[in-house]
Amino acid sequence: MDTLGQPAAFATHEVCNQPPPLAGYNVFTSDLALGEAATREGAAWALTDLTAYGARLGAPETLALGAAANQHPPQLHVVDRYGHRQDWIEFHPAYHALMGLQVAQGLQASPWSEARPGAHVHRAAGLYMSGQVEAGTSCPISMTYAAIPVLRRASRQIQDDWLPKLVSRSYDPAHRPVSEKAGALVGTGMTEKQGGSDLRTNATRAEPLARRGPGEAYRLVGHKWFLSAPMCDAFLVLAQAPGGLSCFFMPRWAPDGELNALRFQRLKDKLGNRSNASGEVEFEGALAWLIGDEGRGVPIIVEMATYTRLDNVVASAGVQRQALAQAIHHAAHRTAFQRRLVDQPLMTGVLADLALEVEAATALAFRLARAFDAQDDEAATLFRRLLTPAAKFWICKRGPALAAEALEVLGGNGYVEESGMPRLYRELPVYSIWEGSGNVMCLDVWRALQRTPECLEALEGELTPARGADARLDVEIDQVLANARRGPAEADLRRLCRQLVVTTQAALLARHAPPFVADAFIASRLMGDGGAFGLLTPTVDSTAIVARAAPGAP
Repeated sequence: MDTLGQPAAFATHEVCNQPPPLAGYNVFTSDLALGEAATREGAAWALTDLTAYGARLGAPETLALGAAANQHPPQLHVVDRYGHRQDWIEFHPAYHALMGLQVAQGLQASPWSEARPGAHVHRAAGLYMSGQVEAGTSCPISMTYAAIPVLRRASRQIQDDWLPKLVSRSYDPAHRPVSEKAGALVGTGMTEKQGGSDLRTNATRAEPLARRGPGEAYRLVGHKWFLSAPMCDAFLVLAQAPGGLSCFFMPRWAPDGELNALRFQRLKDKLGNRSNASGEVEFEGALAWLIGDEGRGVPIIVEMATYTRLDNVVASAGVQRQALAQAIHHAAHRTAFQRRLVDQPLMTGVLADLALEVEAATALAFRLARAFDAQDDEAATLFRRLLTPAAKFWICKRGPALAAEALEVLGGNGYVEESGMPRLYRELPVYSIWEGSGNVMCLDVWRALQRTPECLEALEGELTPARGADARLDVEIDQVLANARRGPAEADLRRLCRQLVVTTQAALLARHAPPFVADAFIASRLMGDGGAFGLLTPTVDSTAIVARAAPGAP
């Protein structure tokens, strides 16, 4: 190729003081807090597997897949060139490659297909890392994981036909009946135009083909304003049956091998999560099978949402970790005024504050995952009943602010799409919205306190082992328990939920983190000014906190 004239164009300067890309690293072993949490909460047996998965995720070619999947969002094909209905969604090969990695890792089903102590913690670690490469793939993975316990209530025919495909580690994106596929995934359709989170306003109707009751076939007529992951092979949907709002299993293909009557209208043009599809759909007499009794749709879906809310906490913490890792990496390789950014006290304080937030989020996310492993333990059930919605509210709410601060560390470079920071920033708001917004989570905490006050006994049992580690924490434990027992006014629920989460995080760090981390968190979150990141006092060992969080280790 003739390059005449190009050397002069590039001879004006030397490219220097630009950090190398954070690539070719192990997403697991370079994250000390993650490794400690996975080990502590019951997945020590999986460290070798997680190390291998972390290496695959941090490889340059895998990171490139994440970028490509977001640069080429899915496309809806309503009809083929002859006008025949298809309702097919086309994804970039990068998206399929990343889905294949996660399904092969078992993130959609392994706690159910390979149940053992620590299985939910093991899976949570995989999800936490996967979202750091590409977060949109987490949606169908999470919904399938959450749908499996619900489908165990379905008819024997549905269980026999579908459960083996859902737990399969073979990703099969083909648009064809499940009987012809090596693996399958499940999406959801709950909200409608008029209701949003108020599911009981749903207007979609379900009429029985013949008999009514669990396992029987119905035809659904109506719509869903948000159909999550519409490329999935089947969906759990809510509709008004003669006996009230009910839960149905709706496959993409009918038993006769023809497409079921789901008519996709369009895909949403979203702020973030752009690699993943979210759609609007009309049901024109679509076949579906009742799960559970008529009128019991909301309690069944709430069971599913308990698992997806855990995933929101875990995934949000993971994306926050990636924002932190990028910020520390940049600051360690960038100089200004003859010093590395990471060595300048004002910047070190910002990075340390971000690191405290991420480590606290990680600690609580994995403590919750362990509570999900203890399915038969009453105290664990009560603890997760109270803390899962509270954690989803607070940890997911903190994410966008953290990503914005991390982006700012990179300056103008962070504001450019090529850096990947805008993508992280756009991903984080969805975790606050998906499966219930912040206010919905706070109201759920309120219901838990009113209907199952024993939750507070479980919380006290969790906090008590941390007593004596720090007098400031002891005072906060007394206060949060008193406030919760008193019963807050509705308008004060956000304040209580924040206190529940931050106090539990402080207790976990006091018991398990290095003293310089626990002390800094307690001083800044329980006693300090949390109005912005970077307000740590000079007595905090910010250098040690940043060194602990740095992603430079192989």
